[in-house]
Amino acid sequence: MPENTKSKSANSGSGGANRSKKSAASAATATPLSRTNYSLFFNRELSWLQFNKRVMEEAARRDNPWMERLKFLSIFESNSIEFFMIRVAGLKQIVASSIKEIQIDGSTPDEALQEISRQTQQTEQTLARHVREVFAGLESHGLIILESFKDLTQSEKKFAEDYFNKNLFRILTPLAIDPSHPFPHIANNRLNLAVTLRRKDARDKNVDSYAVVEVPNVMPRFIELPARARSGQLNQKRFIPLEEIIKLNAQVLFSGTTVKSLTGFSILRNSDISIDEVASDNLLSTIEDELKNRRWGEAVRLTYRAGMPENIREFLRGKLDLEPNEIYERDFMLNLNDLMQMYSAIENPALFDKPFIPHSGVKLEHPKKIFAAIRKQDILLHHPYQSFQTVVDFLAIAARDPKTLAIKQTLYRAGRDSPIVQSLIEAAENGKQVTALVELKARFDEERNITWARAMEDHGIHVVYGLVGLKIHGKMLQVVRQEADGVRAYAHLGTGNYNPVTAKLYTDMSLFTADPEINNDVTNLFHTLTGYATLPKLSKIAAAPINLRETLVKLINKEISNAESGKPAGIDAKMNSLVDPDMIVALYRASRAGVKIRLNVRGICCLRPGLPGVSENIQVDSIVGRYLEHSRVFCFTNAGNPRIFMASADWMPRNLNRRVEIMFPIVDQEHIQTILKIMDVTFKDNHNRRQLQSDGGYVRVRPAAQESRFSSQRFFREEADKIFDKEEKDRRNRRKTIFQPLTNPDRGVPEDLAADIAKDESDSDGIAGRV
Repeated sequence: MPENTKSKSANSGSGGANRSKKSAASAATATPLSRTNYSLFFNRELSWLQFNKRVMEEAARRDNPWMERLKFLSIFESNSIEFFMIRVAGLKQIVASSIKEIQIDGSTPDEALQEISRQTQQTEQTLARHVREVFAGLESHGLIILESFKDLTQSEKKFAEDYFNKNLFRILTPLAIDPSHPFPHIANNRLNLAVTLRRKDARDKNVDSYAVVEVPNVMPRFIELPARARSGQLNQKRFIPLEEIIKLNAQVLFSGTTVKSLTGFSILRNSDISIDEVASDNLLSTIEDELKNRRWGEAVRLTYRAGMPENIREFLRGKLDLEPNEIYERDFMLNLNDLMQMYSAIENPALFDKPFIPHSGVKLEHPKKIFAAIRKQDILLHHPYQSFQTVVDFLAIAARDPKTLAIKQTLYRAGRDSPIVQSLIEAAENGKQVTALVELKARFDEERNITWARAMEDHGIHVVYGLVGLKIHGKMLQVVRQEADGVRAYAHLGTGNYNPVTAKLYTDMSLFTADPEINNDVTNLFHTLTGYATLPKLSKIAAAPINLRETLVKLINKEISNAESGKPAGIDAKMNSLVDPDMIVALYRASRAGVKIRLNVRGICCLRPGLPGVSENIQVDSIVGRYLEHSRVFCFTNAGNPRIFMASADWMPRNLNRRVEIMFPIVDQEHIQTILKIMDVTFKDNHNRRQLQSDGGYVRVRPAAQESRFSSQRFFREEADKIFDKEEKDRRNRRKTIFQPLTNPDRGVPEDLAADIAKDESDSDGIAGRV
């Protein structure tokens, strides 16, 4: 049964959120289903805050290992930082421009900012409790993160002094603030120390002044202290934050003065880049220039450690032009996102989730047989349970295959040291025709994508930097080969990025197909994106901003028609975010017609479920767990003949209107049943699933009486292990045990035995053997 974990409406302040159930019921049948009926929607930004609270809740779960709880603290902080730098900054810009923009729930940008501040202040208090609990739990396992230099022993203080003198003294730059020293440029999202100094003026009177010291981000945030033997006690690893070492030795930086106070603070600035693509002669250079400005955008938040003197706090607030509700006090560590350093530095299996090694979704005797396997049947992959290495190997094989003529691919977030990019470069060096569509405007990956784009151009790859006014977000890879029966194309389409690192952390789905119609659609899309071709009519794929929205609405309307005709009707959809008001209204119409709708929306959801006469047939779930739920899957009952689609797009205005996205069908009946099972398993989760309520709060789903706890993510891991173990057992059983009489060595190895040996050796080098 669901257990209510909220104390009050999470979307208080949004239009119509506090209407009584009685009045809602009486007006249900008359409720107009329109995007201008603000009572039908939750505020986008407040819904996002609810999502990040669900992330924070994972840090509080006692059934999560301690280092995993630490990881969720880091993720929560990282999410929050990006939210303020982009979403809050955007709202502030709207307010400053005096544009009378109304949010989806009817609130104004200023009202949204006020509510964001109120909820964030409350969340900071909850976050403090979780930080203390996690730090205490780690200490019980011998891992101690000191929060103050005052907790150092004498020998540790000596170590800290030596570390400061050897590693920090020459790096640091103390910046005085007075009439002869203007207010310094304080970089975005950097940890700083505000210093109050007392010194003698020319008349020998005490004068207070201020200074700022930036904590260098070129050094590790957490410094491990020397091990010390303690008889009868657990071996301990002790760490001290870098800023505490600076505090301990700060007097050295300000000789001739007295340091009265040192307080940590951090500033977040507007980090959204604005580019006039039409006026830009060189998009790559324009984006590079804008990235340099990101460090110095308008301040949107000041967070400071408790104990900062009021005079210096107000001094900083005034200089940064921030309102009182835009500054946040903490009595615990700043920049918790840096805790990921600890997650990567500790090796104690008891503190982490049990490791899971993804298994290959394709079993081949030889890697090159991947093309024959795809020709025989489409290949469906469920990541991370089935390894993304299959995709990496597919591209690597194509790059070296003499039969490969051309490779085309979209790249949105490729990651560091990308084997995908390396294979594209290798293919170009091997004489293949290689085209890469690199999205330079992928937020916070711009610099990395620029680096990859230049590297690929240097190796002869045709690089296209997106489209004017549109981001290329669709996930497409196509390989064209010369085969015995002519030229044939193979496509890989997916819901997630071509990034092998995040593919181990995100749940996504992808498809290999040799379907001629799908491949023709993919080719036509590439032609349109790289040239000035007018897009022809697509056969099987839907694409945004061309016909994806219209296709989805038609599919929803078909379910409405089926329900009204008494035929089986239903919609199951899984996505990251549901924001688009027109899509939400379409779902409301389906619900009102009697269509049963189950939605799994991991993040933002502006749809209000459970409204009488409007959304009584809509269930909205969210799963936050070990893996980030990232797949976009849409299932339509279609009168008992299910239609299944996967997509790169969420149901948001930006995806449907301002991005190049794709949605593609799953036609293989075996794969359709697989996906339907995956969706059912997801909706049975009673471990990581929460349900959205009509007032905007989320309720954790708990096992009912006599019901066992069930985690969908754990189930998929265990199923992948079972399938792998069974296939390995079957493979071993297929091996022949041969009793071969000794023969003259000069006659060589018997032919049939040599064939078996070669088969085993090739399999060990194949996709299955390498994963």
